[in-house]
Amino acid sequence: MNPSATSMFSDSKEGSASNPPPPQARPPQLSRYESQKRRDWNTFGQYLKNQRPSVPLSQCNCNHVLEFLRYLDQFGKTKVHLHGCVFFGKPDPPAPCICPLRQAWGSLDALVGRLRAAYEEHGGLQETNPFGNGSIRVYLREVKESQVKARGIPYKKKKKKINNKKKAHQESEAAPLN
Repeated sequence: MNPSATSMFSDSKEGSASNPPPPQARPPQLSRYESQKRRDWNTFGQYLKNQRPSVPLSQCNCNHVLEFLRYLDQFGKTKVHLHGCVFFGKPDPPAPCICPLRQAWGSLDALVGRLRAAYEEHGGLQETNPFGNGSIRVYLREVKESQVKARGIPYKKKKKKINNKKKAHQESEAAPLN
């Protein structure tokens, strides 16, 4: 081995020991929302693939979305009492019953919102977004109303919280001038 090659070899060895290589670039960690959105999108895509015949995403419409939402009911954890149930309309039933478990309205609403965003992120047009179709909104409203009646829990819209700065500003504007 020639001396210059030896010195080059030893120099590179010393350099690597004193200057470690830059760390591998890791993709940024996804937020909880982004992780859920990705998982939901993959689940919906798998659902379409499992249809017979399978449905390409480009041919997906609001009927496929509605079928998917109904399919998810089998994995729900919210007890929804049927009209004939003695606990129908009672908020805290004293005993178990055979009424089905369903997906909660709030969970479905959030899911549709994430899928609507994912559809557009994957190149879908807002105008053709099946998750934004009026029939999906109607379905979600019907689910909410039926769950409220069946569970006997009045649904009250939450008031928006006003932060302290805005509140103080509004109070100072409303105060009478002397």
